[in-house]
Amino acid sequence: MDTMTQSTSQRPITAATQSAKFVISGGFGVGKTTFVGAISEIPPLRTEEKMTEAAESLDDSSKVTTKQSTTVAMDFGRISVFDELVIYLFGTPGQNRFAFMWDQIALGSLGAVVLVDTSRLEESFAPIDYFESKQIPFVVAVNQFDHAPTGTVEQIRDALALDDAIPIVDVDAREKESVKNCLVALVDHMIQQLTSTGGARRLRRRDFDF
Repeated sequence: MDTMTQSTSQRPITAATQSAKFVISGGFGVGKTTFVGAISEIPPLRTEEKMTEAAESLDDSSKVTTKQSTTVAMDFGRISVFDELVIYLFGTPGQNRFAFMWDQIALGSLGAVVLVDTSRLEESFAPIDYFESKQIPFVVAVNQFDHAPTGTVEQIRDALALDDAIPIVDVDAREKESVKNCLVALVDHMIQQLTSTGGARRLRRRDFDF
C-alpha cells in the first residue's frame, strides 16, 4: 500500500495529544450547528430531526420561519490546532425541553461561546446564566442575521446585563475565518482569566493557526 501524507483531518490522536473542549450554546435557531460546521476539520456529527406539528406547542419557531430541523442532542466537531492540541466543539440543543442535557455536554469544558440573535435577545438569558453559574469562561457572539436590529456593544451589554469583563464579538457563523476569530477571542478571555487567578496556561493564542 502506498504511503500517503496524512491530511489534518486524518492525524492520529496519540497519547501525547492534549485536548480542549469548548461548548457552543445559545437559543433556538441562533446558528450553533452552522458555527460548528464552518470550522470543523471533520464532517460534524449532527443530531438534527425534522420539525413536526407535534412539537409546535413545545418549540416556538415563529421567529425562525426558515428553520425546518432542530438539534435534539448535540453538534460535535473537531479542530487540530497543532500536532499536540485538538479542540472539540460541542453544540447544545436550543430548546428548553432539552436543557437537561446541558450538564453532560458542558462537563469538562474549558470555555463557551454564547451565540445571540439581536432580534431575540431574551433567548440568551438562560445560556448566559448557565455558564455564569458554572463559572465557565464564555464570550457572547452576535451572529449576523438579515434584518436583525443592530446595536452598539454597550447597548447589547446593557440589554443582556453582562459584566464588563465578558467580551462581546461579532461573528458570521457561516464563515470559517469569522468563527476562528470568535474562538480566538474566547481563548484570549480564558488566558486573561487564568492569568488573573494565577492558573497555568493550557492554551496559547499564538498556537491558533487552523
